[in-house]
Amino acid sequence: MQRTSIAATVAETVPSLRNMRRRNDGGDSHTELRAGIKQLGEAFAEFKKTNDERLEKLGKGQADPLLEGKLDELNKKLSELESFKKTTEDNLKKKARPGLTGGDEEACEEHRKAFDGFLRKGREEGLRDLEAKALNLGTDADGGYAVPDELDRNITQLERDLGIMRSLCNVVPVGSEEYKKLVNMGGAASGWVGETDERSETATPKLAQIAPTFGEIYANPAITQKALDDMFFSAETWLAEEVAWEFDQKENGAFVSGDGAKKPKGFLAYASTAVTDKAGTRPFGTLQFVTSGAAAALGSPDRLIDLVHSLKRGYRKNAVFLGNGLTLAALRKLKDSEGNYLWRPGLEAGEPGVLLGYRYEEEESMPDIAADSIPLAFGDFKRGYTIADVKGIRVLRDPFTNKPYVHFYTTKRVGGGVMDSLAIKLLKIAA
Repeated sequence: MQRTSIAATVAETVPSLRNMRRRNDGGDSHTELRAGIKQLGEAFAEFKKTNDERLEKLGKGQADPLLEGKLDELNKKLSELESFKKTTEDNLKKKARPGLTGGDEEACEEHRKAFDGFLRKGREEGLRDLEAKALNLGTDADGGYAVPDELDRNITQLERDLGIMRSLCNVVPVGSEEYKKLVNMGGAASGWVGETDERSETATPKLAQIAPTFGEIYANPAITQKALDDMFFSAETWLAEEVAWEFDQKENGAFVSGDGAKKPKGFLAYASTAVTDKAGTRPFGTLQFVTSGAAAALGSPDRLIDLVHSLKRGYRKNAVFLGNGLTLAALRKLKDSEGNYLWRPGLEAGEPGVLLGYRYEEEESMPDIAADSIPLAFGDFKRGYTIADVKGIRVLRDPFTNKPYVHFYTTKRVGGGVMDSLAIKLLKIAA
């Protein structure tokens, strides 16, 4: 009963999205966006008021469960409104998927039609003939068939829409798992000389060869043959959505904390130390962390400022915070020494919510706040982490294992790894 009354109180204070949509049932997305932004501002104002009351009572030694519950509900409302705002903005910007450009469009359409026949009826002849012509795709039929380029792109785009890591990181298509990158580790020397002084030889810079760690990921969605036979059913769209969902769930966890064993190595799996960049003694490939200064808690807001400025200025331009939803809820309650909240919502169209002036991106694979955990990262992930997709997603049709369902065993190879250990910083909770 108590929780219901708290939720009801919040609903009275901040109108629900359902009510907003009911008022705007004409389907005007711009109107809905403006209404959503207005509600976001109202919810944040109520959140600050409630948190201020909570802090005042805590200062007097008077913990108030009702205020705590109301604050939790408001936190959920803020997340819901931010998600609605971002989704609506994305929908307004989103246009029809780009068509095929360049290349042999007639051959691509032939591949797509042959693949549709394979999905619906299991017809392999057309695909086998097409892939026999393409040396880079030709494989034994038992290994499955490559999906058409357009479907491949759709799956990749859906993964970007679902998860956050592919949007933040550097994503490169590669032809094989032999992809490597040369990184300049520095070491070049110089000196001052007069006009006629002798120029002695100086040290040369050192180059290191680094590579992502690769693995194969699979999905095995199932559907009835009756659904596939339905002429109004888009088999390719269904496959793209099912596969993208499964790939996204596995990949994001690997990009964050994967151990590199038959999967990408996540940035949290790399060694980390408190040694700063200026100290110059941190081994190449080791990330720096800043401690929270409090046991099993975020600690002082000053440590977040330290985290931001531990990153060199050149990286800060495109830097973002990365953490899960529970960490964001805790961060929203923090204030600086002058009583200003460190987090604020984006109250203009296209403006994201920011923490200390930097975007906060939610990734549920990030750890929760706990003793000795790393719940928050800050950095330029585009420069810091590379995702390497080995070109080509393959599908093997299996109508026999689980009748009346038809399974589509779908695989792709993907790698991931830290390319620049100076570009990502971590906040570590004290033990």
